[in-house]
Amino acid sequence: MPGDQDDIAVIQKILQGQQNAYAVLVNRYQSYVFTLVMRYVNDRELAEELAQDVFVKAYRYLADFKGNSKFSTWLYTIVHTTCLSHMRKKKDETILLEEEKMISISDHTFSQKSSEKLEQKTQKQMLENAMKHLPASDAQLVTLFYMAEQSMDEIGIILGLTAGNVKVRLFRARQKLKEILESKYGKELIS
Repeated sequence: MPGDQDDIAVIQKILQGQQNAYAVLVNRYQSYVFTLVMRYVNDRELAEELAQDVFVKAYRYLADFKGNSKFSTWLYTIVHTTCLSHMRKKKDETILLEEEKMISISDHTFSQKSSEKLEQKTQKQMLENAMKHLPASDAQLVTLFYMAEQSMDEIGIILGLTAGNVKVRLFRARQKLKEILESKYGKELIS
């Protein structure tokens, strides 16, 4: 993630009337926001829509950013609330879609030969697949720490936990992820 001072300088320009400077923040954080949104919805088109909503809301409320945390932390809270609001509205549909996806994944997994699976999987795909098997709260912690590069304190602020609690939960989440990777991809990880 870019430096905090650089983000604050861009934000000050925007608040002083240089709206086109917002494109700098969008370019800087678009993959970050998209990745986080995908953790909630797992649908590329919908994720693009929600990511756009996040940037619209961030622009609208940019004056509320006080600089007490990283801009990425503040932006994450907007991602989180936007996605949760969407999920509440679409709760029934989301549950049905997830069930259909799980059935489709299991059918597809059983129908492929293991040699074909070995050839198709990359390390990134294995990790993403393993992340899908983690409980949502664990996947969220891993995403915040490794992909969003948030500190223990920042994650604690986002999730309403103490830094010590975040550290313990992150340790447990990594252990679960390691077990999933070993059980599902043990042979592939060795080679």
